[in-house]
Amino acid sequence: MHAVESFELVLTLLAVVLALHWLALKLRWPPATVLLIGGGGLAFVPGLPSFSLNPELALVLFLPPMLIGGAFYTPLVRFRRQLPGILSLAVGAVVFTTLAVGVVTHWLMPQLPWAACFALGAIVSPPDAVSAGAVLKGVKLPRRLTTLLEGESLLNDATGLILFRFAVAATLTGAFDAGAAVMDFAVLALGGALVGAAVGMAWVVLARRLKDRMLTILTIILLSWVAYLAAEAVHVSGVIAVVVAGLIQSWHQHTVIPASVRLQARSTNETLNFVLEALVFMLIGFSLRGVVDRAGGIEALGPMALVVLAVVVTVTAARFVWIIGSDSLAALARRAGFRRVSPLGWRQGVTLGWAGMRGVVTLAIALTLPLDMPGRDLMLVTAFAVIFATVIVQGSSLGWLIRRIRPVDQEPPAAVAMAGAEFAITRARAAAVEALAHGPDGEVLHPVMLEASRKRLEFMERYAADTDTVMEGLQTSFDVMLEAHAAGRAELIRLHRSGQIEDAVLHNLERDLDVEEMGIIFQRDDP
Repeated sequence: MHAVESFELVLTLLAVVLALHWLALKLRWPPATVLLIGGGGLAFVPGLPSFSLNPELALVLFLPPMLIGGAFYTPLVRFRRQLPGILSLAVGAVVFTTLAVGVVTHWLMPQLPWAACFALGAIVSPPDAVSAGAVLKGVKLPRRLTTLLEGESLLNDATGLILFRFAVAATLTGAFDAGAAVMDFAVLALGGALVGAAVGMAWVVLARRLKDRMLTILTIILLSWVAYLAAEAVHVSGVIAVVVAGLIQSWHQHTVIPASVRLQARSTNETLNFVLEALVFMLIGFSLRGVVDRAGGIEALGPMALVVLAVVVTVTAARFVWIIGSDSLAALARRAGFRRVSPLGWRQGVTLGWAGMRGVVTLAIALTLPLDMPGRDLMLVTAFAVIFATVIVQGSSLGWLIRRIRPVDQEPPAAVAMAGAEFAITRARAAAVEALAHGPDGEVLHPVMLEASRKRLEFMERYAADTDTVMEGLQTSFDVMLEAHAAGRAELIRLHRSGQIEDAVLHNLERDLDVEEMGIIFQRDDP
């Protein structure tokens, strides 16, 4: 495909993304589901060029920014508290699913080497950070489940990728040393964490010294790719490096990034992640025709159907078996006196078991299979089937399932709620104003500011004491303030259109109105 044609194809896909995303919002479906179906349908439209998703490029381009986006918003305190459960899912469940798929595949296809069967298991075993993030945006989960799923999606890709490398090497060489594999796994994981920590702390030092807003935003965007490529360059886990760097960035960004940079960087990252996330699902679907062609056409899929269906069922069942088994052991441990162990319960377990969507990592791993790998065509088709089944079936029904079984939020509440935190902030600001509003001789230098600060402190004290009652009265006030802003904005535009003010005045005042309006909207929508 010519370079210009490739660019035109990307533009076309972005236009289709807009249409499909709008359709998903209208249908109230997860956008990832609609994009995947739309991409799969486009793959067979006559006249469109065939497309092959380069696996190495897909991993480098899409995975790091998606991972660091998840790590950036991961609540570190809850992440540490739920780390045993996260590791159980990210390592234990992935290994168990790999073994289960390998056993079932070899049972149905005994001519396929054991190592090749386990390679297929490693391909389809890790739920995907991109898919999980895309689907979870549309549902409201208890905080503990959200932490478990987000933490799992950050780490399990590393487990799947490492298991895949071992299985492929064992298939092609005929040799496998379990002890050496465990040691290699530990080195890859620990090395990735060290590289990520080094890159993350280097970013903190650099961000403290950069004064230019655009340069700081550029370092924020580039951090994920730098961490990933640096780790891969020294042959350790790029996935873990990105996660560690993202957690460090998340912890320090509150103190090293100015407010104006943080607001602009957040909008930039959200837009970038939206485009990458939408494109990856479109491209996964769009790659379907190439996978079918490699397998020998539609007619060649028939003999594979039983194995593919068995793997899809095994992937789903193995996750439930691991979660229910682990939770049963946790319940036994708690009854035995280990009070720090907290089982999930059946509602939370079922929800967690159903939220195992696969995505770009599964497809990218499958596409890296060597040409002489036994069962390569089967693995490619199965990888696609697992992605479609989990994203479309599980992703589209997860919200319905949550509404039906109503999982319970087991996460202990924070010591200070939002209203209390807002009151503490206002009290600290009021104390600063009280100290600075008076001159050395005690004279009030800023009486208007002092009066406004005292009134706001009184209001926030009432708000913290009875949040619901105060918010009921504020809703109409927010509407009035928004109407007043709309009137001021209309007057600003009238002055500009009539030639009474310069463009620079328009842009400056419009920026002020935008900031004020967003502040009102945030207070109204996130009380």
